[in-house]
Amino acid sequence: MALQTIHTAQIQCSFGSLPVPLALSSEKRVLVSGRPAAVITDARPLLNILPFGLCSCPANPTVAAASGLAAGGVVPMPCIPAVLGAWISGKPSVLIGGVPALDSNSRLLCRYGGVISIQIPGQFSVLE
Repeated sequence: MALQTIHTAQIQCSFGSLPVPLALSSEKRVLVSGRPAAVITDARPLLNILPFGLCSCPANPTVAAASGLAAGGVVPMPCIPAVLGAWISGKPSVLIGGVPALDSNSRLLCRYGGVISIQIPGQFSVLE
């Protein structure tokens, strides 16, 4: 069963070197486990999605340039998120402010080929 993703959930890019917390504002939010609940539109680079340390994706222009200069192997460079829209799928049956809730099975695509996933959603139990 997928869990609700909340403020400070740990997310990770498949080409990034570090997991980072999902950053959310507490304004006008539903609270889950005492923290703001995330929705699929919480995907703004450098606001919701912080840099993932170093990027090792050859499709990232800065990585490609550094790797070309090094003449051999991939040279990781700063991993600045370049997301393509909103999180993919979320939980359409659970709306927060009219927007689908972000659950632990959701994914976010980076224009350079990485996939951002939720490692630790922040909610650990569900009461039904």
